[in-house]
Amino acid sequence: MVDAEIFRRIALSLPEVTEAPHFEKASFRVNKKIFATLNVKNNMATVKLSAIDQDVFSAFDNTVIYPVPNKWGKQGWTNINLLNVREDMLTDLLKTAYIETAPKKLGALLNPEE
Repeated sequence: MVDAEIFRRIALSLPEVTEAPHFEKASFRVNKKIFATLNVKNNMATVKLSAIDQDVFSAFDNTVIYPVPNKWGKQGWTNINLLNVREDMLTDLLKTAYIETAPKKLGALLNPEE
């Protein structure tokens, strides 16, 4: 199980990430672009992934990680059940979403082989 503080710690450890309100949720942004949101009340998070990454992570267990069930899901937005996700998996999800959203120069800090 991952709680909101663990989620925040991981997300805010990424280069140049800021937290800001987004409706009833907290959003995590890089270069003013949202790559993740946190819904503390429902123990859920949502991240922005590429279609391929969304398929790969959802294949792990689609009761834990799954596309948002509407047009946002088709754009890569992916829900995460924080009560059932492992911390190492969440770290991978957040880093992947960050790299997808961040400017290439910042993303390269987490993915130096590219």
